[in-house]
Amino acid sequence: MADQIKITLKRSVAHRIPEQRRVVKELGLGRINSSVVKPDNAAIRGAVLKIAHLVEVEAVK
Repeated sequence: MADQIKITLKRSVAHRIPEQRRVVKELGLGRINSSVVKPDNAAIRGAVLKIAHLVEVEAVK
């Protein structure tokens, strides 16, 4: 596993269920194409799984 992962919001959170909107906001994502670099751990991976259809994930060294 990589030390960190880059998460990019690729689809809008408009008209999504409130839990998915909350996860996107808690990860620090705002607008489409915004990106954040987070540590690669179980908590972050779990959050990403809940919104996997909205984001793109790539490994960062």
